[in-house]
Amino acid sequence: MGVGAAGSFARGEVDRHSDLDLVIAVEPDSLDAVLHERQAIARSLGPLLASFVGEHVGEMRLLICLYGPPLLHVDLKFLALPDAGHRVDENAVLFDRAGRLARVLDASAPAYPAPQPQWIEDRFWTWVHYLAAKLARGEVFEVLDGLGFLRARVFGPLLLAARGAQPNGVRRLEERAPECVERLGATVALHDPGDCARAVRAAIELYRELRAAAPPGLACGADAEAAAVAFFEEVADAL
Repeated sequence: MGVGAAGSFARGEVDRHSDLDLVIAVEPDSLDAVLHERQAIARSLGPLLASFVGEHVGEMRLLICLYGPPLLHVDLKFLALPDAGHRVDENAVLFDRAGRLARVLDASAPAYPAPQPQWIEDRFWTWVHYLAAKLARGEVFEVLDGLGFLRARVFGPLLLAARGAQPNGVRRLEERAPECVERLGATVALHDPGDCARAVRAAIELYRELRAAAPPGLACGADAEAAAVAFFEEVADAL
């Protein structure tokens, strides 16, 4: 019934490295049949090199495709027409049978999930304890992965949201919050226990700074913070 383009195309930010995020809206009673045929549909569109379903992001309606040469990443999201209004980004309508997709989009607005300060605070100090415990065991790769998780789930979203940008992990953070690059870069570590300790300490200080700008009413876990930081410092001192 309609095809929309989301992401950088809809925002007018396409460059030579962009992927294409396409929404394929179909009649609700045809969705199961279309999903069954999605691999064949993808192959019919061009020289398909590889494709897989987006179960790793919890979206079974998504088919992630690589076309080429030249190489082009294309996300094909198949959904029932009424569901097209539930979106995190604007959609540019590319094809619209009888104008129905445009009407669905006009009746709603995109809403990207905002970072939730209380959700983060309730978890952050447990994450710090986890990183410290892995550091104590010498599981340096686990610490590196954990720091990456904090950048993607805590620091990037908070920094981008504070600047009115879409809080999508650390996407385009260098462009949209260049003044934050040095502070965030301090949370990147080498595969070295001492450098990991330095990066975890930088992560703690960055979070405290961001938390200070949180809206009133945030319930801080002072006991958890004190205990987790004390444990981390004990581990760091023993390295």
